[in-house]
Amino acid sequence: MNANPPQILLIDDDRDLRTMLSRALTRFGYAVVEAENGREALVRLESATFHVVVTDIIMPDMEGIELILKLHRSHPALPIIAMSAGGRIGPDSYLSLAKRSGAVHTLVKPFGIDEFIAAVKSVLEPSAAPAP
Repeated sequence: MNANPPQILLIDDDRDLRTMLSRALTRFGYAVVEAENGREALVRLESATFHVVVTDIIMPDMEGIELILKLHRSHPALPIIAMSAGGRIGPDSYLSLAKRSGAVHTLVKPFGIDEFIAAVKSVLEPSAAPAP
């Protein structure tokens, strides 16, 4: 394992999903800090440095789009992966908005662990991403 693994901030209000994704990231050698909403994520960002943020879009207290906009202003070089099942309007609208707001990658829930890890790797290790 890496002495200093990449730090990932994982934000989702669904505790079970957050736990599952956190375990998968840890198995692949990443260090994970969890937050259940955007407000909690901003607090976590004050006390640590992260290599990537993975955030849900639809959450209580502070939604993912607002968080992405704030992060894009305060940490413009920090890559953000947005994920959503879409709520009432479907995931494509939210994820399209997330991209326009600063997310570098998007995932439609439900997604497989392999797809999730590939997205994280593509952001952290661009040379490891498959050619289009």
